[in-house]
Amino acid sequence: MKVVVLTGPESAGKSWLSGLIAERFDGRVVGEYVRYFIEQEQRDTCYADIPVIARGQLAWEDQARAQKPALLILDTHLLSNIIWSRSLFGATPDWLEHELLSRHYDLHLLLDPRGVPWVQDGQRCQPVLADRQLFHDACQQWLQRTGQRFSAIDGNWQQRRQQALQQVETLLSS
Repeated sequence: MKVVVLTGPESAGKSWLSGLIAERFDGRVVGEYVRYFIEQEQRDTCYADIPVIARGQLAWEDQARAQKPALLILDTHLLSNIIWSRSLFGATPDWLEHELLSRHYDLHLLLDPRGVPWVQDGQRCQPVLADRQLFHDACQQWLQRTGQRFSAIDGNWQQRRQQALQQVETLLSS
């Protein structure tokens, strides 16, 4: 089983690309638990929600891993929980990074916020490009610091599509 994670700021194409990758390579997608959580709770999140959201994301990931698909595509993982928690609340539960590092991911696709428009969807909260760029930079710094394999995905929608599909094709053929 190969595991690909799409990471980066909101409105950069993670969900869209996850679907394209799954369709092209017959993969299994795990969505963002936080979206489900917000829809169920019908309120903004607070710091006490971070562990609940993280455990929900892990449960979804574990359920998908147990099915052992040839390609598992994660629309997000705990890195987003960590960065959002720090950004919104100035802290993050200590166990999140340990849990994240205890799992194997074959490739992270790091999506740049530049080159595509921000789109409001009722849950997004970073319309300012500079804020999304800070989130992107925090993702990149973590990926580099922890030695994770990643590829930068940028440009317009067509360029992102082409880059992401090429990176996954290369991963699957190696």
